[in-house]
Amino acid sequence: MKKLSVRDIFALGFMTFALFIGAGNIIFPPIVAQQAGDHVWYAAFGFLLTGVGLPVITIMALSKVKEGSIENLSSPIGKMASLILTVICYLSVGPLFATPRTATVSYELGFSAYLGESAQSLFLYSLIYFVIVGVVSLYPNKLLDTIGHVLAPIKIVALAILCITTIALPVMGTSPAIKNYVSSPVSEGLINGYLTMDTLGALVFGIVIVQAITSRGVTDRKLITRYAIIASIMAGIGLTALYLCLFRLGLQSHEFIPNAANGAVILHAYVQHAFGNIGSVFLGALIFIACMVTAIGLTCACAEYFHKITKLPYKVLVFLLVGFAFIVSNLGLTKLIEVSVPMLTAIYPPAIVIIFMSFLVNFFNRPKVVFMPVTAVATVFGIIEGLKASALKDYVPHVLNHLPLADQNLDWLIPSVVVFIITLILDKSRK
Repeated sequence: MKKLSVRDIFALGFMTFALFIGAGNIIFPPIVAQQAGDHVWYAAFGFLLTGVGLPVITIMALSKVKEGSIENLSSPIGKMASLILTVICYLSVGPLFATPRTATVSYELGFSAYLGESAQSLFLYSLIYFVIVGVVSLYPNKLLDTIGHVLAPIKIVALAILCITTIALPVMGTSPAIKNYVSSPVSEGLINGYLTMDTLGALVFGIVIVQAITSRGVTDRKLITRYAIIASIMAGIGLTALYLCLFRLGLQSHEFIPNAANGAVILHAYVQHAFGNIGSVFLGALIFIACMVTAIGLTCACAEYFHKITKLPYKVLVFLLVGFAFIVSNLGLTKLIEVSVPMLTAIYPPAIVIIFMSFLVNFFNRPKVVFMPVTAVATVFGIIEGLKASALKDYVPHVLNHLPLADQNLDWLIPSVVVFIITLILDKSRK
């Protein structure tokens, strides 16, 4: 029976960790830390529960189903509903929003200062960027070599340098907490970890991780599940260590850039403070590699899935997906975020309830009796959340803005739990 070598297991863990770390993951914690001030570690605790816990649990859930596919995971909601949800997830976290955003974010954070803000500069940069993404994505069976053994270690070394710097430099003092971090730092951190939406990325990356394992000739289902769980735990440990260092970075930044507008500003100022002029080059390289690895993972995952359902050649799909992402990326970062946030917000709740219920699927007599109503309720409230995050927010009935947990973007949670309990009782009351 074919097994992974120890070297390949570590490469798989490094690859899984690297797939998650995009630019957003690097710039998000510093601003949370600066605003949380002396309540930072309470906020960090909440952030880690949802920003690390949910993605790790998602990979574990996907490792148990055939091919690591969302469609197989969500099959109890019905074939058509499962297909629709899966396609929306792949398109949203792939060529429509997330993949193009990796190019625009890496350009604006790492290269716009040198190349300028013109549309021509972004066009040229994104063209080169997606050519590299496309070439690497053409060979998914070699991802364990290209990402696991090469790109991921480079990315981890760069992040390690940043983390060691945060440990070496002292915290000169903490500022008072502001905003919601004053009264409820744990719940505010939890919400911010939830809003990173890495769980949606994990749903897509499941198929890439399983593909990487099977590319080494591993066919035993139990072994595939075991290796995927090991990789997710390694990634979770890495994410936790990185986020803790970035929270410390946010605390340290208050000394020389207080009241920053966002995490990108903090990170720029910090590397400049710690490394001088070379800091900008270091940050640009770090962001470029971070976004590149994520884009490759998303492209491979989407091409693999759409190859399965359309039977179009994998390499043709890579060219189509990369080309479409290239076109969308030239809309600019602001426009991308404006369009993507409502869609991602809408599909997050049903995705989360499916992930958690998948661990209980063998406990139900008839999984559809539980899965379908709970997912339907989560979808309805997810759509409401998406509308509130869009330009149509003024058309949302006023009463829906004052539901329990609405301020925390969790107004879907209580109705979903209530329906889950009701359907569980119904399921258990009948043979």
